[in-house]
Amino acid sequence: MNEFKIINNYFKSLTKKNPSAKKLNDDVFFDKKKGVVISLDTYNSGIHFLGFKYPYYIAKKIIRSSLSDLICKGVKPKYYFLSGGGNKQTFTKKNLYLISKSLKEEQKKYSIEIGGGDTVYSKIPSFSVTTIGFAKKIIERNKAKKNDDIYVTGNIGDSFIGLKVLQKEYGMKEKLKKYFINKYYCPDIPYNFSKYLFSFANTSIDISDGLISDMMRLINSQKLSFYIDVDKIPISKKLNNYLKKHNKSKNKLVFNGDDYQILFTSSKKNRLKIRTIANKLNQKVTIIGKINDGYKKNLLKEGNKSLKLSNFKGYSHKF
Repeated sequence: MNEFKIINNYFKSLTKKNPSAKKLNDDVFFDKKKGVVISLDTYNSGIHFLGFKYPYYIAKKIIRSSLSDLICKGVKPKYYFLSGGGNKQTFTKKNLYLISKSLKEEQKKYSIEIGGGDTVYSKIPSFSVTTIGFAKKIIERNKAKKNDDIYVTGNIGDSFIGLKVLQKEYGMKEKLKKYFINKYYCPDIPYNFSKYLFSFANTSIDISDGLISDMMRLINSQKLSFYIDVDKIPISKKLNNYLKKHNKSKNKLVFNGDDYQILFTSSKKNRLKIRTIANKLNQKVTIIGKINDGYKKNLLKEGNKSLKLSNFKGYSHKF
């Protein structure tokens, strides 16, 4: 079974008397009366990050990835709780100093404060991050409207290239290696843009497991379908140049996840508003597709060619 079948088959029913849990379908807990929003993420070595060679950057990755769950809901994170598992090799004085230094920088960058946590012995490095924010409302999943534009912030695919570089599968010049590795460890989460989401977004999610996979989750209980144009998916100049130089296909690199950009839908009438806000914040925001009727099939196109969606489902934990 994958993680989503486990949730639906064994744990979703436990939330019947707790509407704040959102039927375990929105990555956050939202208590509307108290105005609190909570998210929890766990990160294991070998799955969410490679080994423990760069603890300074791993700390940044887990914090930004966790904050992403809240900011894609239009919520400003306020506190985080951090639990870490490791051993003598993990928690050396040097590594602990680097982790602390990195967390201090992230706290300043995103105006967040640590609230507590835990440390336990573990054979492999592992971290759990709980993020907390306060809001009167959130932008939920499954609220898309027919004919909505589908948007994505930032660039897609750089992080996956960084992973492949770290795995020594892709070779390139040292300067370019550093660029992609940095994008893997330090995603450019659209923190400032998120506070404007309420003024135009009907529904939203962050891209963690892959663009297609997360798009399916965004509208999974609605009788709607989507159309996405691969050619319109935004990529960086460096990735575009890399694709041309090495004759690689774009569609193999933009659906693998770890991007932590916001995927959202909005009415066509909001196009000017979104463009104006994006320009004001110097935030890249791109229309990549459209929401269609449910009787239509989900469609992924590249040029005049339709692609098989099952080839681009991204990542999911399997047990």
